[in-house]
Amino acid sequence: MPAERSRTSDDRVRSVVSPVVETASLYLEDVRVVRAGNQSMVRVTVDLPDDEVGSLDSDRLGDVSRGISAALDDAEVVHGQYTLEVSTPGVSRPLTEPRHFRRARTRTVRLTLADGGTTTGRLREVVDDADGPVLVLDDGSRVALAGVRKGKVEVELKRLEDEDAGAARDDEEG
Repeated sequence: MPAERSRTSDDRVRSVVSPVVETASLYLEDVRVVRAGNQSMVRVTVDLPDDEVGSLDSDRLGDVSRGISAALDDAEVVHGQYTLEVSTPGVSRPLTEPRHFRRARTRTVRLTLADGGTTTGRLREVVDDADGPVLVLDDGSRVALAGVRKGKVEVELKRLEDEDAGAARDDEEG
């Protein structure tokens, strides 16, 4: 019964915060309401839309957080005191859906394949094929998403943008 009650709370909160997130041109990844005694923790995870590359900046995250807080207060869907946590999925999120891979474009990804093998490379694009989404890596290799058991972003200290800026400087100098 408590899980059912929690799901209902999640759905009510989702219905209130979804328009705020959409107005901010963001994607609502997840909503969780966890009850602890007479207080609740409301966790809202937002992300950039599929077609945007990069990270959600703190100003934009702060703006949507204030909007979500105001909407929750106005709608009174969370009873009693609550703590609101608005965050992004971060690089530790497992890549499980086509949109996760689209968001990971330009990043180095490590893929565990259904056949037990692994491959690592910079994800250039995700293309739709007749059999479903296909991941295109920087070396030109193509991996059907259906053949990926697990994917994750590899943390890099030097990003592609840094490499592109260096290449542009080399072109200007050379």
